[in-house]
Amino acid sequence: MIKYLQSRPWVCASCLRQAGKARPQQRWLSVASGAAQAGPAPAPVDSATSEKHDDSLLRRIFDSPNDWQAFSRPSSTASQRAGLFRNAYLTKPEGFRIFAQANLMKAQKIVEKVLNASSVEEYRAIVRDLDRLSDLLCRVIDLSDFVRVTHPDMRTQQAAAEAWAIVYQYMNQLNTTTGLNEQLGKALANLDVVSSWTEEEKTVAEILKLDFSKSAVNLPQESRDKFVELSQQISEVGSAFVDEMAPAQYYLELPGNTNLGADVPKRMSLTKGSVIKLPTMSSQAQKALRSVPDENVRKLIYYGTRTASHRSVKMLEILMKLRAELAQLAGFESYGHMALRDRMMAKSPESVKQFLQALAKNNGAIVQQEMADLLKEKRRRNTSNPEAAGSLQAWDKDYYMALVRGSMDQRFRHERMLSSFFSLGSVMQGLSRLFNRLYGLRLVPRETLPGETWHPDVRRLDVVSDTDGHVAVLYCDLFYREDKSPNPAHFTIRCSREISGYEIEEAAQEGEINPNLPSFESPAEAANDGMALSSQGGTVKQLPTIALVCDFVQGSGDIRALLSFHQLETLFHEMGHAVHSVLARTSLQNVAGTRCATDLAELPSTLMEHFAADPSVLALFARHHETGEPLDYEMVAERLRMAKRFEGCDDENQIILAMLDQEYHSARAARQSFDTTAIYHELQRTHGNLPPDPPGTAWQGFFGHLFGYGSTYYSYLFDRVLAERVWKEVFRSGRDRAAVSRENGEHFKDSLLKWGGSREPWRCVSDALRDERIAHGDERAMALVGSWGTSSGVKE
Repeated sequence: MIKYLQSRPWVCASCLRQAGKARPQQRWLSVASGAAQAGPAPAPVDSATSEKHDDSLLRRIFDSPNDWQAFSRPSSTASQRAGLFRNAYLTKPEGFRIFAQANLMKAQKIVEKVLNASSVEEYRAIVRDLDRLSDLLCRVIDLSDFVRVTHPDMRTQQAAAEAWAIVYQYMNQLNTTTGLNEQLGKALANLDVVSSWTEEEKTVAEILKLDFSKSAVNLPQESRDKFVELSQQISEVGSAFVDEMAPAQYYLELPGNTNLGADVPKRMSLTKGSVIKLPTMSSQAQKALRSVPDENVRKLIYYGTRTASHRSVKMLEILMKLRAELAQLAGFESYGHMALRDRMMAKSPESVKQFLQALAKNNGAIVQQEMADLLKEKRRRNTSNPEAAGSLQAWDKDYYMALVRGSMDQRFRHERMLSSFFSLGSVMQGLSRLFNRLYGLRLVPRETLPGETWHPDVRRLDVVSDTDGHVAVLYCDLFYREDKSPNPAHFTIRCSREISGYEIEEAAQEGEINPNLPSFESPAEAANDGMALSSQGGTVKQLPTIALVCDFVQGSGDIRALLSFHQLETLFHEMGHAVHSVLARTSLQNVAGTRCATDLAELPSTLMEHFAADPSVLALFARHHETGEPLDYEMVAERLRMAKRFEGCDDENQIILAMLDQEYHSARAARQSFDTTAIYHELQRTHGNLPPDPPGTAWQGFFGHLFGYGSTYYSYLFDRVLAERVWKEVFRSGRDRAAVSRENGEHFKDSLLKWGGSREPWRCVSDALRDERIAHGDERAMALVGSWGTSSGVKE
């Protein structure tokens, strides 16, 4: 997933999408498809690379802790601390405050410049001025937010949190600076000004104008104050909803002799050996639903795990009502209408509805067949009591799915065999080889300077292009630590952006008059705080700086870290975000990399899951970590068949949740009769084929994504469909080595990846698919995308 900040008004809508969250949310990980069919054995591992030394070193530094220690040992010339990410301000915790204040001083100068603009020339510069203003604030907010939730040192965490708060407070002050909006409006109204802008500048101007309108900046002062108050309440209630969600019952008491099945660990609380106390919010309870033979016990557990507390449901309903009030204050019909206007392909709730209904129709027949298979299994195992096996209940689904899929032990053995072919070093090597074939990019290990990273396990990779040289910096924090979030995530620490000559001159002058600033080798480095730069074609750009965080178990000595297939998919997914950030090196940071339409941002990463399951891609790297034997692809095909069994049921659940998200953020939330439980059960009965939740349950109180993804939860489904279509149409489902074709990679890069958010997203997708039917991005286009279906439902 991409790590965003929570949505707040003004110019940093992208970087503030999830501000203040202490941890990224888990993404809904779809299973890669398209290569699941059995086929001929893959060719021997392809070891070719444009830089054999870098290729071999890449594998070794991730596979061997000993090799990494030798590579990362500081040289005698690297005694001085470089600062986190080589940011010269951040050599010690106190530097965060200095860093924040230095950026705020520059920001204030830009605000004054924009407010005082009067000539045509000054108005022509407004978009780049506002984009730089946004960049200055994002430099502190993005970096500090990452450090405060990832860095192991408490003093550094606190310093980063303080810097984040200082800049965030300033951001809130800008919400009331109506003059910025007025000046941008004057620029947009002047044809001489607009005609001089590039297409990228015009796009950013429209984005900023929309951001201003959504922050109620045109309202009277009293209404603006109310808007800020409501925004704060939403943040507080939403955080409480996520952090404090609880079940109606914390424990379920079962007879001590209850058969919980082989998959449930026996290490749980027992009271005098007569009663099993099963924690409701636990993995044991979820496993029990898949393994308890007694239907009555499963029913009891199902009710417990599907019923949130009254307080959790109440907080959810308050959150929805506050959002409805905020939207009405800003002049929108509903919060969904308000949220979907901001960098979304769907543009409106009506379009989302068209997509979801078409997707549900496509998926319906698949679910019905899967349900028939489950009922058949239930009847086969209950021949002595055919009346009890007459229908499938909600608490039956997971149990009979597990029986059909096979035992947990069998799946565990299969995963363990597969992981022997996926050492972390070989996977990183494979990713570099894949990106080299598709886009001409290589991952090159780079020695880190003292103080550059936040933990000794963090590896730095430079992304090198065969045409443009050094194009990005990638910090890989991939190993488990107790004090680290377990959720995999992609963080943009600094976006791509063109640095003007004026900024370089300004940096040179500041260095001369302010001896307290850090020292830099050149004014250009000073303009980017010492972080990575490029100067291709005479244009100076700050390079994308990215952090990837995972929680793989690290080996020791010469023992390698081995990944499960799920972890392989996860790493490919996060690398999909990274390559999007790398290739979309725009001139303006507001549209750089993954700062694109929210419902487009997961397409490149979800697409990468298809590559993770492709025979020609796996042949690039997948060898047994001890014997060197190439992977037998049939092992992967079997894993995919196992995972995709009953995928239609899983998809239906996600479709219903996406519909629920839309209903909760519709105009219904403002009504006195708003009842989240009734709406959820109504959607299950109306649009579902699965057994609906029984009366008395209230699962929606556990739906934490409603806070972070308000009215945009459909995006994962939407991008799954688009990714499946791109895999099929652009990369021909991997047939004839199409997944490692430079021609196909260049087409996808030129049509979609390189644009970031600077081009109309529907045009990008239309060009990538060579399908003009969706170019206009209207409700018919959304319905058409829905009709394509997910991987289960796509018709060849």
